Amino acid sequence: MIKVDAEFDARGLKCPMPVIRAKKKLDDLSSGQVILVIADDPGAKKDFPAFCMQTGHDLIDLKEENGVFKFYIRKK
Repeated sequence: MIKVDAEFDARGLKCPMPVIRAKKKLDDLSSGQVILVIADDPGAKKDFPAFCMQTGHDLIDLKEENGVFKFYIRKK
């Protein structure tokens, strides 16, 4: 079970908005805290891993169910 400190629902947003808005939410968190981002844009499946690699945040889990993606990201 992953302890989530914040949640952001990006369903209905299209690339690049889920990543841009999630970044703003991450800015409000402390290092080590985890955000759950929920998105339904198919591009998010590639965008969030790339975002985490570029920024140093840790994508600790990715779940996909019925076209909805759940990204668990730990802030660096």
